[in-house]
Amino acid sequence: MPEPEDAITFAGSQDGFERLWTPHRMAYVRGERPSNDAGSGCPFCAAPGQDDAESLVVRRGEHCYVVLNLFPYNPGHLLICPYRHVSLYVDMTPEETGEFTELTRQAIGAITAASNPAGYNIGMNQGEVAGAGVAAHLHQHVVPRWMGDANFLPIVAQTKAVPQLLQDVREQLAEHWPG
Repeated sequence: MPEPEDAITFAGSQDGFERLWTPHRMAYVRGERPSNDAGSGCPFCAAPGQDDAESLVVRRGEHCYVVLNLFPYNPGHLLICPYRHVSLYVDMTPEETGEFTELTRQAIGAITAASNPAGYNIGMNQGEVAGAGVAAHLHQHVVPRWMGDANFLPIVAQTKAVPQLLQDVREQLAEHWPG
């Protein structure tokens, strides 16, 4: 018996939905976590040893550097990291703490100049229980926010739509970095 014309089929038929393909997030979905060991296994120890464009480093200081988040909440989501493999804010040296703070201030200036967000989320998760993906290497998030930037995708699909390529965002922020 033939199916009616309005019958729902799944393979190869139009269903009215757009697809958002994010294959780079499969490692995160599978729960594959970076190493917490210092050195090449730690992404925050490895990034400074690579080319800025390859590692998404936006700015380098003497004690700390700024890198784009590989899994951003929004375009321009930056991480401020000390070069030294240290896990707690209170364990940073005064020099590291000063530069960490100054790079955070500069990051806000660069993001504002590049994309003029309506606000920011700034913070760090210390320890795995607090949500740190790489608990052994301190990093602070600077997340630009716009009105209406949150929607149902993170809630129902654990997916975030990010409208810009990371490399384009890195180049834009590096261009607008103050000083």
